[in-house]
Amino acid sequence: MNIFVINSGSSSIKYQLIRMPEARLVCSGLVERIGMTNASINHKTIKGIEEKILKEILEIDDHAAGLKEVARLLIDKEVGVISNPDEIEVVGHRVVHGGDIFTATTVINEAVKTELKKLFPLGPLHLPANYTGIIVAEKIFEKAIQVAVFDTAFHQTMPPKAFRYAIPKELYTAHSIRAYGFHGTSHKYVSEKATEYLQKPNAKIITIHLGNGCSMAAIDAGKCLDTSMGLGPLDGLIMGTRSGEIDPTVIFHLVNQLGYDINQVDTLLNKKSGLLGLTGFSDMRDVKTAEAKGDEDAILAHQMYAYRIRKYIGAYTAVLNGLDAIVFTAGVGENDELTRKLSASNLEWLGIELDPEKNNTRIKGIHEINTTQSKVKILIVPTNEELEIAQQCFMLLNTAI
Repeated sequence: MNIFVINSGSSSIKYQLIRMPEARLVCSGLVERIGMTNASINHKTIKGIEEKILKEILEIDDHAAGLKEVARLLIDKEVGVISNPDEIEVVGHRVVHGGDIFTATTVINEAVKTELKKLFPLGPLHLPANYTGIIVAEKIFEKAIQVAVFDTAFHQTMPPKAFRYAIPKELYTAHSIRAYGFHGTSHKYVSEKATEYLQKPNAKIITIHLGNGCSMAAIDAGKCLDTSMGLGPLDGLIMGTRSGEIDPTVIFHLVNQLGYDINQVDTLLNKKSGLLGLTGFSDMRDVKTAEAKGDEDAILAHQMYAYRIRKYIGAYTAVLNGLDAIVFTAGVGENDELTRKLSASNLEWLGIELDPEKNNTRIKGIHEINTTQSKVKILIVPTNEELEIAQQCFMLLNTAI
């Protein structure tokens, strides 16, 4: 089964073609800066051990134009992997928010699209782009089954005591205001890989997804009990441009005392805060470069970033009533040894002991970076959200058959 996975952002499209059930990656790519003058496509095909990479700078006005260019590359004589778009049997869409309506992977029909549009207020930055990706894919891959995989679905096992906010009940019952959580496909994928590695089905695991967006989850026997993001992806950890958790009084102060309007506050907390607000850099690699030069703002920002992670490790260990492993994943989590060192330090009382040498050694795949005497495993587990989406699509359709 050829499953084409699409992750539509506001100005980008990530994609992978995966052959199931063997989980073989056939091609992948990224369309960036859609609607801008310097839009580009990076397209990679994999045939056996051979890889071909093509980069093009094009005029791509919108997502429809972007996906049409992708479809062109899929059947291109030089880098193509199929003969026509009808060979795509399934298109799996990453959809950021499913609200209370969508709690599992879902085949997309007209009724589903209608409900998705109703959820736009819950994910105004992401859902319209996700929806556009679905509409465009239906026109390009006419014979394919369209499937939605929701970022929020994995966190639907959280109990009310974890997902409810202490605000008037009708805001929940009438408007569905509650914590939903995000990065669900990543947390699900890496927690399952960690469980397999530990050979313990009932493992208590804390997953730590650190990219430009950052979140954590407390997982007991495969079920999420709590997660750091909330109604939207702003809450919790310090991120590339997002503030993470913040006293709501700050918002009132910005509006009432400093003259901000609510849209300016939204932009400030989502796009101008986090590492960017603290240091001027949103990328942890740039923060580390400045840190190495003795930049005090960068040093403090990294300490704050790790301190927030350690707070959640302590809290989630209490939620789980024990701990078998903590898992670092995503771009920063998998590749930044200093972040892991700062985040896992001073936790010996929880049985968490990092081995500096293992932490500084690059190894592919799942591996431990804890000492031999550590009671809790510290694991690096590479995430693969696109593969998880493909697997969920395959399982859904084969179960339905």
